[in-house]
Amino acid sequence: MKVFLMYPDRDVSPQRELRDYEETLVQDLELNILFEGIAEGDKFLFKVARQTIFSGLDEPDTICYRQDVLKDCLKHPDVVREMYRVSVQSMENKRRHWLGIFNRYPGGILSGAVNMLEMFVEPLKALKEIADKNAEQFKSKGFRRFFSMIREELDEGYFAVVEKHLKELKFHSGVLVSAGLGKGNEGTNYILRKINHKSHKWVRRVFTRKSPVYSYTIPRRDGHGAQALGELRDRGINLIANAVAQSADHIDSFFKALRVELAFYIGCLNLSARLGRLGEPITFPRPVPVTERRHSFAGLYDIALALTMDQKVVGNDVAADGKNLVVITGANQGGKSTFLRSVGLAQLMMQCGMFVPAESFSANLCTGLFTHYKREEDTSMESGKFDEELTRMSGIIDAVSPGAIILFNESFASTNEREGSEIARQITHGLLERNIKMFFVTHLFEFPQSFYEKHMENVVFLRAERQVDGKRTFRLVEGGPLQTSYGEDVFNKIFGISS
Repeated sequence: MKVFLMYPDRDVSPQRELRDYEETLVQDLELNILFEGIAEGDKFLFKVARQTIFSGLDEPDTICYRQDVLKDCLKHPDVVREMYRVSVQSMENKRRHWLGIFNRYPGGILSGAVNMLEMFVEPLKALKEIADKNAEQFKSKGFRRFFSMIREELDEGYFAVVEKHLKELKFHSGVLVSAGLGKGNEGTNYILRKINHKSHKWVRRVFTRKSPVYSYTIPRRDGHGAQALGELRDRGINLIANAVAQSADHIDSFFKALRVELAFYIGCLNLSARLGRLGEPITFPRPVPVTERRHSFAGLYDIALALTMDQKVVGNDVAADGKNLVVITGANQGGKSTFLRSVGLAQLMMQCGMFVPAESFSANLCTGLFTHYKREEDTSMESGKFDEELTRMSGIIDAVSPGAIILFNESFASTNEREGSEIARQITHGLLERNIKMFFVTHLFEFPQSFYEKHMENVVFLRAERQVDGKRTFRLVEGGPLQTSYGEDVFNKIFGISS
């Protein structure tokens, strides 16, 4: 049995270690806030969310497959949570009561496998009951396949046969083993036989001619004899012990995969409920292939900020279809960095099959998401701030590939205006030639102005909105770069100076 709730043709992959640039994403995009909103204190949900976010999908069809499953979950949360509870309980029972198949002898292996299978009977019955009651309510391909598999594989006669076999595999009446004689009269070809339980009436048993057999009973205190008999028994049950162990391992793997895959959807349910209480919208994005250039949305907000403030926050509308470069300038503390973070979080959420925090959202997939944010001064004094920026930029260029997205936040501002603008301009031109999409927040003027004057069709300019009285709306509007970032507004606000 396979779960296939996250992929149409395979189960989830094992967890891997995060790459260096992914650790940077966690810091720059404040991803742990998102993970905590998903997990709600559950360490396993946190782990699965972290794993899934960084295992982004690269095919729109697979993303839509996962979105459809998630839509079913949002419509029937109680059923999905009950399924998850069954998978968790099965793993908990195994952890508490199962001693494991650690014995290298067939007898010990068989005993452990039978014990495990007995523990899995009740969870399988619970899944069958859930499928029988709710299968028709679910519309996604993933859930319909899953419930169909459960109902077909776990039919009415399945559990009766399983319980019968598990009872027989305990061999309360002993084992019947046949063997041949090999070289040196050693036993070979040990085969476990089915015992013919006596069903004749006692009269027939008394008068039935008994077959001429030889038997020997081992004395109670004959330890060596008991050991030899045990070895013969193990040879006879070796094949069936391995078969039962494989069956137990198969069902164990099924429940493990079910728990992991449902954990992703349970986390999405948690996050959806939290955003619903805040009155924040969510939408299922329309992903398009990497080869296209699309990035348009309405009401996109920073989910990390909303979760931190525990209240509704300002969203933004942007139409950047056909664009490879989005330059964001404008007033200090006007929401530029918050907007940049919202773009990165939405991209990651879309590519792992989640909803995104917006009223509508459509974007092309990317081959990788990278961030280049300003950093504090190096306290170890091993390098200057500007050197450190260039070193990180070099690492990104080595790792990036065509179709990737890079988010720049105040990059190359640690040197003077002229030098920082020229370096930013050259790097940006080089990345555009490699078909890299960029969102660039900057307080530099010469750098964005050099692009603005060329009226390039694949570049869009956004500016943090500032009202006449200096008030920030935290919205972005289309507009060219200005020579000021209105830093005096922040100064006046802090020191209480009226303009």
